[in-house]
Amino acid sequence: MSVIRKWWNSVFVKFSAAFLMVGLIPLIALSVFSLQAFTGHVEQFTVNNLKQMSMYMSYNVDNFFSDYDEITRLMYTGRYEGYSHTESVNQTVNVNEREQINNIPIAAFLRTVLYSDKHIRSVFFVRSKDGKLYYETRQSRPLQAEKLPVAEWLEPLAERPNYLSVYPTHSESYYNAPNQKAITFGRNLIDISGKLTAEPKVVGSLFIDVDAGVLDSFFQELNLNKEDELYVLDGNDRLYYSNRPDPEHAASFAVRDDAGYLVFSDDIPYLKGRVLVRVSEKSLFQQLTSTQSAVYIAIAVCAVALLGMGTLFSRRLASPIRQVLQHMNKVEMGNLDTQIRHYGKDEIGRLAFGFNRMVERLKLFINDAYVAEIKQKQAELNALKSQIRPHYLYNTLEVIRMNAVYNDDGEVADMILALSNQLKYVIDYGEDWVSLQEELDHLQDYFYIIRVRFESRFDLRVQVADDVRTSFQLLKLSLQPLVENAIQHGIRPKGGKGSVLVSVERSEDQLAVTIFDDGAGISESKLKELRDLLDKPEAPSRNVGLKNVHDRIKTICGEPYGLSISSIEHVGTSIRLTFPIMEKHLKLPAHDA
Repeated sequence: MSVIRKWWNSVFVKFSAAFLMVGLIPLIALSVFSLQAFTGHVEQFTVNNLKQMSMYMSYNVDNFFSDYDEITRLMYTGRYEGYSHTESVNQTVNVNEREQINNIPIAAFLRTVLYSDKHIRSVFFVRSKDGKLYYETRQSRPLQAEKLPVAEWLEPLAERPNYLSVYPTHSESYYNAPNQKAITFGRNLIDISGKLTAEPKVVGSLFIDVDAGVLDSFFQELNLNKEDELYVLDGNDRLYYSNRPDPEHAASFAVRDDAGYLVFSDDIPYLKGRVLVRVSEKSLFQQLTSTQSAVYIAIAVCAVALLGMGTLFSRRLASPIRQVLQHMNKVEMGNLDTQIRHYGKDEIGRLAFGFNRMVERLKLFINDAYVAEIKQKQAELNALKSQIRPHYLYNTLEVIRMNAVYNDDGEVADMILALSNQLKYVIDYGEDWVSLQEELDHLQDYFYIIRVRFESRFDLRVQVADDVRTSFQLLKLSLQPLVENAIQHGIRPKGGKGSVLVSVERSEDQLAVTIFDDGAGISESKLKELRDLLDKPEAPSRNVGLKNVHDRIKTICGEPYGLSISSIEHVGTSIRLTFPIMEKHLKLPAHDA
């Protein structure tokens, strides 16, 4: 719970939440609202446009039927070409002046009707008295008279002899052209030469086949898709025309479900019927839906991009603050070697710069206090040394040594001499800096006792140039603790014989001392632990010798100098000490901690 609370209280979460509430969410809401409003306006405009076009189509269809009604009335005007050899073309002759239809040149009349309109494909005339069929057609197509539905055509004319009959779209199978569609108009020729009777005298019946493509051309402007439906109906919902390839099946439109369709219906006064259009909403708004989907995708991409940019900006803002907190925690744990990378010249950059300055000043104060503490402890140690009577100890050891010489025990005498030299070297509270030769002599005295103690199992080799041996100085008691450490933790655990090599050389502006032993070596994990121990400011509970030597060198000589360790397990360990070049009789310059 505390982790969640800490995460929720972070600057990153607060800034991200503010970005979402103020920027991203309103942007998405506004975009979606605008798109919905635009889509609604486009849909309404499309529907209104279809309504206008449907009304215009119904007007054209009404004119279509009216025009062909007028054409069928030509036979009452008697206006036809070449009705006799003596009368001129297009001469008007009233039917009342004729006794019978036999006196009329029917073929010429049919040609007149046929060519009165370019969309008329065929003209038929059935004489009533004997049922004889006359016809004219374009392109001289052979007629299969047995397939001509004359009986079906005559039925509605018999019921209503004075009116035009319109027959639904059908194929011209009687011309062996089942793929060609036609609409047939039929009208009786009534004998009006005599008296009017209740039952008019029908002289014959005229039928006109009109290319159904005329209606197709009317409805092309609607740009209907294959899913859309169009019907031309009379007052009894009798189907006269449809864009469907199966008009018989399309006749069931009255019981169809209009869900998913836009339905437009406009009247045809001539038929007392209507034009019915069913437009699929899916096909009508398909392009709009695709555009809407593309816009939604664009909005989503922009939202993701904005969210990514906002997250990135939030992280870039919160990351320096988190780093400042991390470095503060390090300082709180005692690590004063941390530094914050500067982040420009804004408030965070100035905060990082101020933090670095604070750590540097704190480090200076602590170093000053640490040096003062070292000096205090050195003074206490010197006071303790002064309480011991050095000459008493020297004289006592000398008496013991002489007694051993008197008893011909040279080895014991040499051991006592070595111990006496070491004691004199250690409790001499003179300068911290001694000559390299003095430090090496002290190391030889220590190793002599070690060699006697372990029966010459260990060997000490020293490699140093004569000019280096006599010309330079190093810190007192800096080599012996490390050699002792090499014997105790390197050679003895390995077992058998072993050797320690001490080499001293001048490397540019440094004096480098390398102490190598061929002991057991150190594992990688242990070596990392030792290196981390040297970098920690607190005093360790073990490996005190290494830590003390390292801290003394760094405190007195400065940061670039100190101790470094390298080792290979089962091979050996190498310790390298670096000192500033200190020639004999020269003092170390004041070091600014």
